Amino acid sequence: MNVLLIDDDDSLRRTTRIALESMDHKVTEAPSGTKALELLGHRPFQIALLDLRLGEESGLEVLPQLLALSPGLQVVVITAYATIETAVEAMRRGAVDYLPKPFTPGQLRLVLERIAKVRRLESTVDELADRVRAAVPEADLVTAEPAMRAALDVAFKAAVSDAAVLLRGENGTGKGVLARAIHARSLRADAPFVTVACPSLSAELLESELFGHVQGAFTGAVRDTTGKVAAAEGGTLFLDEIGDLPLALQPKLLRLLQEKQYERVGETRTRTCDVRVLAATNRKLEADIVAGRFREDLFYRLNVIEITLPPLRERRGDILQLAERLTGFFARQSGKTITGFSEEARTALLRHSWPGNIRELRNAIERAVILASAPELGVADLPPSLGRPLEAGIDVGARVTLEQIEEEHVRRILSATATIEEAAAVLGIDPSTLWRKRKRFGL
Repeated sequence: MNVLLIDDDDSLRRTTRIALESMDHKVTEAPSGTKALELLGHRPFQIALLDLRLGEESGLEVLPQLLALSPGLQVVVITAYATIETAVEAMRRGAVDYLPKPFTPGQLRLVLERIAKVRRLESTVDELADRVRAAVPEADLVTAEPAMRAALDVAFKAAVSDAAVLLRGENGTGKGVLARAIHARSLRADAPFVTVACPSLSAELLESELFGHVQGAFTGAVRDTTGKVAAAEGGTLFLDEIGDLPLALQPKLLRLLQEKQYERVGETRTRTCDVRVLAATNRKLEADIVAGRFREDLFYRLNVIEITLPPLRERRGDILQLAERLTGFFARQSGKTITGFSEEARTALLRHSWPGNIRELRNAIERAVILASAPELGVADLPPSLGRPLEAGIDVGARVTLEQIEEEHVRRILSATATIEEAAAVLGIDPSTLWRKRKRFGL
């Protein structure tokens, strides 16, 4: 590492420099705080060894000036006048460690190795964060459509508050991506973002996943678990498909929202939490309230700010721009050079009704890039359904066959439901019948 050695003692600087260079560090000497600040303004350093007594200067006064000039600098203070009070004050002002004089090369090596280890860990965390961001591009939020721009404007204004936000829209419209974007723009951005998929588990298991449980609370509870509310402490809890939250759990969620309190399953101790709640749904919650499936008071607690994301078929002006951005993303992932779309492919993308919204578009583009054998993506690279002229949207009463209407309806129901069983229930047929229809239609 590049080390800036700041000490007014020529003899100590010389011996410390020899020790540091024997450890393969590059050393620059500064006999005063003024010289150190001058050097820091012209070249980067990872570490500064700072004496607290620099002639007429105070190292404690120089320390914040160093950090203001180079916020990432790791400062280790050194002094022959070591006291607990000066150590605490140095740490309060931004030092990362403390070495009392006289120190040995071994002590110096140990301090620098700790700093190097922390730097490697921070670098690893940054790299992993970059990978996560690369794996989930925010192409969904690119828009030229007024309705989508209005939704994003409300979302980003709400981001800096702690208000509950209810995101509404069809499956695949980007509600989860927008929830992450709201968190990233909030004051809680450095804290966790935790997702709970409400339809994924039974009421008992979902309660345990949400609030945690104690050992022995139920069969299989072999140890205490904290739950996702605790995991989201200080950050954001995203409740995906909140309309599917079991009725028995709704009063407990309402209490969490109102009082910031909850209990783990099998425990009487009341716990408090500091989380911001975002929720998403594709259901008509007002109808669920009338039917007795959703609590009205919970709805109003969740619906402080409501944002509805328009389906992709109502964002025609965005389709090609989204497709191009996704193409670039998947091309980079696969190491291919893709220059764009043929005119026929562009027409097919614009003509399609996109019942699965952006999720369907993303899958279509990923497939096209993987299968592409030329720099330009053609209709043959897109899913077969995109090449069919009638996919622009089939209306009842149009001059089309019953089979074409059935195929379009099945496709839309599959895109709007989470499982085959749910889609079959909506269609009023057995899952095995639906499987045969999917095979026949190539879905």
